[in-house]
Amino acid sequence: MRGLFFVLVTCTVGASAFRLQQVKSTENCPDHTVYFKHYYELHGEPVVLKCPSPTYKHLDFSALAPNITWYKNGSKTIISGRDEDPRIWAKGDALWFLPAMLEDSGVYICTRRNSSYCAEVSIHLTVLEKKAAREIAYLQVLSTFTSGKIVCPELWDFTPNRTSLELKWYKDARPLEDASEKFVILKGSTSLIVTSVLPTDAGYYTCKMAFPYEGVTYEITRTIQVETIEQEKRITPIIVYPTQKTTSAVLGSKMTLPCKVFVGLSRHVHTDVEWLANDTVVDVVYKQSRVTEGERQETVENGENFIEVPLVFDSVEEVDFYTDFTCLAQNRYGYQVLPTRVKQEAVGLSWYIAMIPVTLAGVILGGICIHKCWKRRADKGYTIPKV
Repeated sequence: MRGLFFVLVTCTVGASAFRLQQVKSTENCPDHTVYFKHYYELHGEPVVLKCPSPTYKHLDFSALAPNITWYKNGSKTIISGRDEDPRIWAKGDALWFLPAMLEDSGVYICTRRNSSYCAEVSIHLTVLEKKAAREIAYLQVLSTFTSGKIVCPELWDFTPNRTSLELKWYKDARPLEDASEKFVILKGSTSLIVTSVLPTDAGYYTCKMAFPYEGVTYEITRTIQVETIEQEKRITPIIVYPTQKTTSAVLGSKMTLPCKVFVGLSRHVHTDVEWLANDTVVDVVYKQSRVTEGERQETVENGENFIEVPLVFDSVEEVDFYTDFTCLAQNRYGYQVLPTRVKQEAVGLSWYIAMIPVTLAGVILGGICIHKCWKRRADKGYTIPKV
C-alpha cells in the first residue's frame, strides 16, 4: 500500500482512518465490522493483500480464530488456493496476485470468524500502469547536512530469507553505483544510505527486486519521492494523517479518525496534539461525549517519533456533517493545523437492485399458479355464481 514515509516506512495500518458500522447479521454472524484500507500497486507485479488483525480500542481481531475467507466485492465466489487459480489465490491471512493485472482493481473482502463473532474487512486495491509509478510514490524526508537513509518499503512478504535480499537502486531513472562515495547500498537490507544529504538529493528514487516463484521470476519495484528539509526545522510537528480533506461516514455508524503527527528524532520536545470542532475543544462542543478524543499514543518507527490522537465518534449524526474538525499539532518551535470534514456516504442501492430479479420471479411464479388454479376450476365445470 502506498502511504506517507519519513525516512522510514510509516505503518499505514495503524494510521489509516477506519469506519466501524454495525449492520444486520449475514451468514449467521451476530456482528459485522467493516475496516477500510487502500493498496496502490503496479500492473504486472506481484501483490499481497493482508487481512488485518489489529487491536484498536474496543476491537480485538486477534481474538478471532484463524478461519479466514476471501472474495471480491460483487461476487460471492470464495477465492481458493493456488490449485484452483495459479494467478490469484488465498493462503492464510494473505491474498496473492502473481501478477496483478489492471482488471484486478476493486474491493476485496476477507472474513475472520469464530463460533460467535465475525469481522469482515474490505480492502481497496487499485492497479495502475507502470508509467504511473510516480503518482503513487512513497514520500520520505531526509535532513540536510547529515547522513540519511532511504527505505525500499513493503518487501518482507516476498523475502522470507532476508539475508539474501538484493536490490537495485535508481535516482531519476539513472542507476546508482554501489562503489559511490555518495550512496551506500547495504547488502541484505532494504536501505540506501546517503552519506551527506544535500538539497540536490531530492527527487525520485526507485528500488527493484527480483522475485522468483516456481520457475517464474517477477520484478517488484517501489518508487520513493525524497524531499529534503533543514535539520533545525525538523522538530516542527508535521501532520502525516489524515491526508484527505473529507472522510465518508454512514449516518448512525461508529467512526474513528486518527491524527498522526511526525515529531522528529527526539522525544525531549513536548508536542501537543488535539482535535477541535468549529475551532473549539471537542469536549466543549460535545458535552454528552458522543464524540471524544481517544487515548494519545506515542510510537517509534525506525528511529522516528510519531504521536497519534484519534477522534472517536460513538455514533455519527447529521450535525457532524456540518462541523469543521481540525487536528492541531504544536510545540515551542512551531505548529501545523489540518482541517477535515465528515461527509455523508450515500447508501448503495445494490441490495435493492439484487432483489429485483427475485421479486419478478416471484410475481411470475405466482401468476402461473393462479392461472393453473383457475384453469383447473374451469375444467371441472366450476363457475362463479352471479350476485
